[in-house]
Amino acid sequence: MVNKKLIRDLLNESACSHNKEKKSSCDKPKPGATSGGCAFEGSQIALFPYADAVHLVHSPATCIGASWETRATLTSHNGENNTVTGYTTDVSTNDVIFGGDKKLEDAINYIVEHKNPKAIFVYETCVTAMIGDDMDTTCARLEEKHNIPIVVVHSPGFVGGKNLGSRLGAESVLHQLIGTREPEEIHPFGINLIGEYNVTGDMWQYTPILEKIGIKVVSTLAGDGRIENIQMAHTAKLNVIVCAKSLITLCRKMQEKYQIPYISISFYGRRDTSNAIRSIVNAFGDPELTARAEAIIAEEEAKLEEALIPYRKILNGKKAILNTGGNKSWSIASALQDIGIEVVATSVRKATLEDKEIAAQYVDILMTDPGSEQAKLIDEHNVDILLAGGRSLYTAIKKKVAFVDVNQEKKVSYGAYGGLVNLAKDVCHAVNNRVFKVVGTPEPWGN
Repeated sequence: MVNKKLIRDLLNESACSHNKEKKSSCDKPKPGATSGGCAFEGSQIALFPYADAVHLVHSPATCIGASWETRATLTSHNGENNTVTGYTTDVSTNDVIFGGDKKLEDAINYIVEHKNPKAIFVYETCVTAMIGDDMDTTCARLEEKHNIPIVVVHSPGFVGGKNLGSRLGAESVLHQLIGTREPEEIHPFGINLIGEYNVTGDMWQYTPILEKIGIKVVSTLAGDGRIENIQMAHTAKLNVIVCAKSLITLCRKMQEKYQIPYISISFYGRRDTSNAIRSIVNAFGDPELTARAEAIIAEEEAKLEEALIPYRKILNGKKAILNTGGNKSWSIASALQDIGIEVVATSVRKATLEDKEIAAQYVDILMTDPGSEQAKLIDEHNVDILLAGGRSLYTAIKKKVAFVDVNQEKKVSYGAYGGLVNLAKDVCHAVNNRVFKVVGTPEPWGN
């Protein structure tokens, strides 16, 4: 069942930047408002990259459409990739009246028999929360019967938005998975990647570099993740928050419970990637590790600068507006500047207080209402390209400027050094694509 005290605690996270000076709550849910995603969607998105687990939504079939296959969270899992199939108990009117516990039990038994997953995540939704299905008892009994982890995620949509849902998903992992398995040996430079979902393979751009330096990724939450690895996350020496600031609660609680410190970094752009590597290495305080890291950073930056030469010639003097969310409001701005583009404005509508403060160091104009501001700024500053989510494509077409999708629908990775080359390539293609000028021209028969 929904834990009201837990919800209050998560909304009043002491480690959030807005609580450093004056205590204030995170955004509370507004009744009836799920614009931007509900808590269920947030929890499933946060945990969905575990491909060796089955994700079972205890709900009417329509709920599963909220987050299934919305992101290209790539996996290197050699077995069956369970994220490509949606699983639901398909709660019906009869189940609302008589209870859906039996249907949940039958679904879990079927999944274990036919899919043999490493774990099962079972998501509570609005309907099953309101009818009061005893999911915890059912799943605990079946976990003992089948001897695999069955993780109950209490994140019905009505409790709040996606940010809160991510925290609720992490809470379930913390209390039901982390610390339930011990490794054969503990690596002296082991880290957990928190909030890295490996969208379009971003994680694979920098993990080989970390491994080359001597850093071992113990586990991830949840990009290219493995259930057995997250069970051993308590043995890491450092937690690294890569993107989702919402998961700072998990890191704080792991610091209190397992004495694991945490840092927050970004792997977008040359400067931020190099600084991220240095932050990770410096946290260990090992001279040999630091020296090796600096040598590899110098090597990677040299290769990057050579690869960017042809693109910088095309992008010199170009202006851009960035409309995305979270830490991308400043990290992608930094990446664009690294390839020679002037970033006129960036959106901070979905950014935390900390993200807004960092964004102000990179960009002068911070948009709080990009829907109404970006079109005006494109005209005022003679902008060449708009980088945003798919919903802003119409603005680019209307204003006859180039467009690149940098949100979760993007098709290639923009992470780390290699991803920066991909970003430069895509921006160049967009700027040189005459279609944006053509489609923004009035039809000839209208004159």
